[in-house]
Amino acid sequence: MTRASDLKTVNCTSCGAGLDVLGGGRVTVHICPYCGTELDAQDSYKALRTFADLKRPDTPFTLGMKGLIQGVEYTVIGTLEHTETYNGRKWVWVDHQMYSPTHGYAFLTLEDGFVTFSRRYRHPGWLSENQVERAEVKPRLMVGGESYVYYATSTSAVTYAEGEFTWNPAIGDKSTSVSVLGDTSMLDFSQSGTERETYRSSFFPRAEVEASFGIKLPKLTKKVHPLQPFKGGKNFAFIRNWSAGIAGFCLILSMVFGMSSGDPVLNEIGMPVVGLPVEIPFEVTKPDQLVEIAIAADVKNSWASIGLEVTGPNDEVLFEAGRTVEAYHGRDSEGSWSEGSGRANLRFVPQTAGTYKVTLGDAESGVWSDGTAATPKVAVSRLDLRIREGQMSGVGLGFLAVVFGLLAGWQFLRKLRHSNGRWRGSDWTDED
Repeated sequence: MTRASDLKTVNCTSCGAGLDVLGGGRVTVHICPYCGTELDAQDSYKALRTFADLKRPDTPFTLGMKGLIQGVEYTVIGTLEHTETYNGRKWVWVDHQMYSPTHGYAFLTLEDGFVTFSRRYRHPGWLSENQVERAEVKPRLMVGGESYVYYATSTSAVTYAEGEFTWNPAIGDKSTSVSVLGDTSMLDFSQSGTERETYRSSFFPRAEVEASFGIKLPKLTKKVHPLQPFKGGKNFAFIRNWSAGIAGFCLILSMVFGMSSGDPVLNEIGMPVVGLPVEIPFEVTKPDQLVEIAIAADVKNSWASIGLEVTGPNDEVLFEAGRTVEAYHGRDSEGSWSEGSGRANLRFVPQTAGTYKVTLGDAESGVWSDGTAATPKVAVSRLDLRIREGQMSGVGLGFLAVVFGLLAGWQFLRKLRHSNGRWRGSDWTDED
C-alpha cells in the first residue's frame, strides 16, 4: 500500500500529534519529532519502532523550512545526526534531507558551523576502504572530468532522527564513507550494509544560507572547511602577479647596476703602512654619481683599522669614517676554513666636480692565530688604494625588489595557508 499523492498532513498513530507531509512519493518512513516513533509512510503510517528520549541536535534548520539552493527551492523534510568516535575523539554533524518537487532529494549538512550541499552522483567510479588501506601512495582518481585526491575515511552512527526519509534509518545504524577531495567538490563513497551510494558535495556560503533560509547559523569552530573556496579579493591575482613581476625586474636591474664598476680615478698600490698618515688628491669629473674608495691590505690572520677623511674642492671636510680590513684562515675538525677578504670600501656622492682629497690615518692592527697557522711578525705592512667614479648602486632597487617580493610572497602564502587548512583534516599519513 502507498500513501495518497495529495496527502498533506497525518496524525502520528502513536501519540496523535499532527505531522506535515513534506516529501515526495519516494518517502518510506516518517519519524515523529514529538514521540520519536518511526511510522511506515507506505502502510497507513503504522508505527514501526520508537526512538525515545533523544536530544535534538543543535541545528537552526527545522522541518518544513524552505530555502533556495543553487536557484532551486528545497524543503527540509528530515533531520539526521551522525556521530563518529575514534581514539577518544568525537565528531558530530547533522544531515538534513531536502526535497524539491522538480529536482528530487538532496542533503544539507551542518558541521562546525559550515554548510555543504550534497546529492547522489551517478558517474562511474568507486574507492573502497580496502583500496585505501592497500594503497602505498595517496589514491587519486578522475570522476566526471574532475580530478580527486583521497581525503579521509569515516565510520559514523545515527544518533538522532526526525522527519521523512527515503529509507529506514535506525538509531545506531553505521555507515562508512571514503571521501576524496577535488578543487570545487568532494565525493563520498558511502557503504551501509549491502548498499553503496556516491554523493557529491559542494560548499554553501554561510551568508547565502542565512539569507535564503532566514536563520542564524552557529559560530564556526574551524577556520577552513575542506570545500571552502579561497577568497583573495578582487585584486588578488593582479597584486600577486604584478608584485612578483616588479620584484623580478627590480632584482635584475639591481644586479646590473651592482656590477657596474664605473671609471678609474686613482690607483695607489703598495703604500707602506709606516708612511701613514698620508693625504692623496683625486679628481672628480662626474658629480652627483657614486664615488667608491676601496682599500686593501696584506693582512693574514690579522686585521687593520684605518681612518679616512675626505675633503672637497674648497678644503671643507665632507666626512670622516673608519674601515677595518681583515683575513683569517685555519683548520679544525671539519677541515680548512677561511674568513674575511682583506678588503673594505666606502661610497659617497660628490655634489660638484673638482679636486678632492682623501687622508688615510694611522692604522691600528693586530694578529690572531688558531694555534696551527704561523703568526705573522706584523699585522699589516702595506695598503692598496683605488678610487672609481660614475658607479651605479643597486641598493635602492634591491630594497624595492625585497618589498615587492614580500608583497607577492604574502599573496602566495595566503593561498598556501588556505590550501593547508583544507587538507588539515585528512587522515592520510605518509609512512617510510
